[in-house]
Amino acid sequence: MAKPTIITVDSTADLSPELRERYGIRVIPLTITLGERTFPDDGAFTSHDLFENYRKDGQLPHTAAPGVQEFIDFFTEILKEGAEIVHLDISAQLSNTYNVARMAAQSLEGVYTVDSMMLSTGVALLAIEAAECRDKGMGAAEIAAHLNDLRHKVSTSFVLDTLEFMWKGGRCSGVTLLGANLLKLKPALRMNNGKLEVYKKYRGRIENVYRQYFTDELKDRKVRPAHVFITESGEVDPAVILELTDLVKQLCGAREVHHTVAGCTVASHCGPKTLGVLFIEE
Repeated sequence: MAKPTIITVDSTADLSPELRERYGIRVIPLTITLGERTFPDDGAFTSHDLFENYRKDGQLPHTAAPGVQEFIDFFTEILKEGAEIVHLDISAQLSNTYNVARMAAQSLEGVYTVDSMMLSTGVALLAIEAAECRDKGMGAAEIAAHLNDLRHKVSTSFVLDTLEFMWKGGRCSGVTLLGANLLKLKPALRMNNGKLEVYKKYRGRIENVYRQYFTDELKDRKVRPAHVFITESGEVDPAVILELTDLVKQLCGAREVHHTVAGCTVASHCGPKTLGVLFIEE
């Protein structure tokens, strides 16, 4: 008899508690360091807390991957249940998390690690796909192979309201920041072969930019209708989210639009009012 399969992710997948419970997905948290405090990225410290703290003292947190032994302990507890594991991580080109997980899995049987080549709910889309494949009877090895083939069809992109946090984290120059501010540019970033790249620049009020960005991303694209994510870093007006949810359904016929708020890893690099629409293409 085939062993059951459990899907696991690291905390950068930004899955809501409701989706984790619905699909039986388990999460290993990264570690957050803020000043002299170190704590797990388990959702207790939110993007709202992060921005409040930054406005008070200008500090941004640092995140670190779990260690090899932490992964071994995490996987071992699940293996004791008689299950196999398909584990997904943030892109290996953005974090060392996947490489650590892979090293841990090499000492265990029944753990299949997948480099999602994505971040945030781009990882979540693959985790949900894995759970649905499991529920259709696919085994762990087959699911992992399927995800490796499918990940190139995941569209992960975001539009930023400010480059201040990218600059603070050393991911853009002061000249770039100044130029963007003077021209009131709102850059759009996407994942391409595991890396983040700027692929478009918008101008204007961020609420108007959201609408144009969503339209550009979804029109004339063959979007899988089952699951589309609207993922924000925080501080987006709820009324705007409702409007954009309707726009997504109009543009691509999405059956489920999941609204999620990104955790500290994404929020600390992109700043408030960052917003993305993420989906899998047919």
